Amino acid sequence: MASVPTVPATLIPGDGIGPEIVDSVTTVLDALGAPFDWDRQAAGMAGIDAAGDPLPQATLDSIARTGLALKGPLTTPSGGGYRSVNVRLREAFKLYANVRPARTIVPGGRYEDIDLVLMRENLEGYYVAHEHFIGLAGDPHAVAISQGVTTREGCRRIIRYAFEYAVKHGRKKVTLVHKANILKAITGLFLEEGREIAKDYAGKVAVDERIVDACAMQLVMNPWQFDVIVTTNLFGDILSDQIAGLVGGLGMAPGANIGEDAAIFEAVHGSAPDIAGKGIANPLALMLAAGLMLDHIGRQDLSSRLKTAIDQTLNVDQIRTGDLGGKASTRELTEALVKRIG
Repeated sequence: MASVPTVPATLIPGDGIGPEIVDSVTTVLDALGAPFDWDRQAAGMAGIDAAGDPLPQATLDSIARTGLALKGPLTTPSGGGYRSVNVRLREAFKLYANVRPARTIVPGGRYEDIDLVLMRENLEGYYVAHEHFIGLAGDPHAVAISQGVTTREGCRRIIRYAFEYAVKHGRKKVTLVHKANILKAITGLFLEEGREIAKDYAGKVAVDERIVDACAMQLVMNPWQFDVIVTTNLFGDILSDQIAGLVGGLGMAPGANIGEDAAIFEAVHGSAPDIAGKGIANPLALMLAAGLMLDHIGRQDLSSRLKTAIDQTLNVDQIRTGDLGGKASTRELTEALVKRIG
């Protein structure tokens, strides 16, 4: 039988629970027969320990070579002038689209049958944090100023991506989320471009609009009215965590960062140092991110098998970690998933 070509990919174990959940995910991917040929690299606190930099040049070089990465959660050191490692990665590889799907896997929660996708612009807006202080009366931090930058090109790129995603995945509607009633320039431009691009998809994908605060309320009251949501960087950061809460929390929230030449897949949650080393971390957010990674390389067959194994392990075998109401350790959940795949 002919061998399956391998796919070079960078693997960043990360900090805190990162190495534990990365080991879980790679074990399951190996059982699945995923084609990734991993190049392990350090970042975050592990990058500081290895190279004196939370984002070492070797890690950047690896991602530039492979164009593909799976990343555990990273810790950005406090103080010392360190910028967010995640923001640096997005900027370095122009990862303009942050894709965060949310799907109900474990039934019985407050919300059933959730299936929506949030598209977050990843490079602009207030989240990039062009900030400075102005001193007054001897207080060097008397006034804090933050500037956000939105470009027409950046708006077009993420909104076009959202509509194309909807067409490709059979989604019916895209909702443009903004604050153009108050922030008339920085989010008004986003809404303006959204309305213009929507014309190209008339008859294919429906479009509607929400002011961000109304959207937040309606996600709680009636989340089923939404399908694909596209919004700016800061709003997307906030709404994506809210959406994760509809399906069981950040332990069930994968994310994909997509650019023209590279893609980085991750769990949305942080490094959770308080439970690191205890063997109780839920690896499913990163596992679902690995499923997105398989979709990205065209291996929907393997992605589908992974999703089925997760569904069966949680709902047929009733093997769940503590955050999902069970008692399974990370290792026990991993072994159960491998058994289902096998």
